[in-house]
Amino acid sequence: MDTHNTPIEPVGRSDRLPQMEQVITTLEADLPTLFQQDISYEIYSQNIYFRDPVNTFKGKFNYRIIFWTLRFHARLFFTEIYFDVHTVLPAADDMIVATWTVRGTLRVPWKAKVYFNGYSNYKLNQDGLIYEHIDTWDRKPTEILRQFVQRDSSG
Repeated sequence: MDTHNTPIEPVGRSDRLPQMEQVITTLEADLPTLFQQDISYEIYSQNIYFRDPVNTFKGKFNYRIIFWTLRFHARLFFTEIYFDVHTVLPAADDMIVATWTVRGTLRVPWKAKVYFNGYSNYKLNQDGLIYEHIDTWDRKPTEILRQFVQRDSSG
């Protein structure tokens, strides 16, 4: 008797593993350069839900706009800006968590610095596509904005 094909769950799990690995590989490639170039959208569902401390929306079109806006504002307001990715790891069968830091220098005479940490939770649907992306920051948006106007006393 062949017992390898009886359990359904492990078969489904093994089928999802390559999809999750592909999503992780794509995120690891895309995220560090998201302020410089566009990301790959084939790993996201059409009706992706996105939420961060400032924005909430649904749909791939809006998702594309948020990344375009990030790049536009990065070029407009910063002399340098980085999205440092620390980890991109599976947190469950259908979830990936990325930890990161945003750091940059504002385009002002006193060269204000911005710096904050966060993490992104990505949930995958049955097709292995991201259908939910929720960002959490280590401080409130107003605290981050305050970094722009405060002059750095260290010189």
